[in-house]
Amino acid sequence: MIDYNPKEWFKYIFYFQKGDTFRKLFPLMIAIGVYSSLVAYLLLIYFKLSDGTDLKNISIMHSLLGFVISMLLVFRTNTAYDRWWEGRKQWGMLMNNSRNLALKISALLSQEHQSERDFYKSMIPNYAYSLKNHLRGKYVSAEFEDTYCMKRSDLNIEDHVPNQIAAAIFSKTVDLQRRGVLLPEHVILLNSELESFTNICGACERIKNTPIPLSYSSFIKKFIFSYCLTLPIGYVFSLHFLIIPFVMFVFYILASLEVIAEEIEDPFGEDSNDLPIERICSGIRTSAYALLK
Repeated sequence: MIDYNPKEWFKYIFYFQKGDTFRKLFPLMIAIGVYSSLVAYLLLIYFKLSDGTDLKNISIMHSLLGFVISMLLVFRTNTAYDRWWEGRKQWGMLMNNSRNLALKISALLSQEHQSERDFYKSMIPNYAYSLKNHLRGKYVSAEFEDTYCMKRSDLNIEDHVPNQIAAAIFSKTVDLQRRGVLLPEHVILLNSELESFTNICGACERIKNTPIPLSYSSFIKKFIFSYCLTLPIGYVFSLHFLIIPFVMFVFYILASLEVIAEEIEDPFGEDSNDLPIERICSGIRTSAYALLK
């Protein structure tokens, strides 16, 4: 995620980062410009249609459909942003619950049980990093910190790694209760944070694995494409060759909204507009170290 100052206007008007929609849509904008040039040449120069009264009526269709397409794109953008914000809330919950778990473990386990404290100090951040990599479809062994009872070699990377780590944390908690280090009421106190790990993982998987239905996304793309292809025919007699930049600009605006929605509806990747989960994982590790040192 890119950090920026939202109060700076002039700087970001002329700023194009790597993932900017202008870069992605530039080839299509050129194609639309060439198409508009061809339409303008044929109607104004080749066929010498100076009036085109019948064709001008197409502009009425654009006026009617403009409201429809704007409502569709607003709904599309809001739906994608809801998914982005829901992902941010889940990772914020993971941060809070990780801190609460570390805080409670720090109070319940004395310094005499330093090895157990070290276990939680490493495994709580390990869960966050494993969830991040799980959502990105990869495994980064260097981000896993070994403990005295669980090492990298104990993980089956072909299986669900976050579940394995969550199971190890819960098993250790139950084992401490059986040994009398923790009381049964202590386990009840820790249960909500332990359960939340799997609940958060399931919510993030739901967001990632349930994209917008294909038919809906396909319809919006077809609508935008058809709308822009008919723009030169309806407005060429009013704007003449100025129709070329006009259509390119309209296409850029409409298509950019769809591209942005596609990018943010899966907020767990490494795109410039995705969630800062690397920073959140680092914050969880820093908090666990500070509370359980």
